[in-house]
Amino acid sequence: MKNVKDIVYGAISGVVENTTDLYPSNFENLPAVQYIEDENSVYERTGNKEDKAYVRYIVDIWDRKSTSQTTLEIDKAISAIGLVRTSCKDVPEQGGLKHKHMVYEGIIDMDSEIVYWDK
Repeated sequence: MKNVKDIVYGAISGVVENTTDLYPSNFENLPAVQYIEDENSVYERTGNKEDKAYVRYIVDIWDRKSTSQTTLEIDKAISAIGLVRTSCKDVPEQGGLKHKHMVYEGIIDMDSEIVYWDK
């Protein structure tokens, strides 16, 4: 298992102050961002050692106005740490908020911490 949650948080929180790994409790300070580790599994193993880990993170953005600029900035920040965006879509939201849902994936070498992409 490769823990990169702090790295993902650092990338996102550098863009948006109201960033949390929980559902946002404050929609007064927008944009609001939630990120979660959706999967962290063994990708490659030799002997009794995990060589590479597969990780997937989900990022949700809420705002009263367009989420486009925040989406671009978060995409740039997360891409810089090596994860690859595999999905980005608008989510219908009641109450007038705009909502963007993004998914990032990568395969991380346990020793070198190089992030691979196999597709």
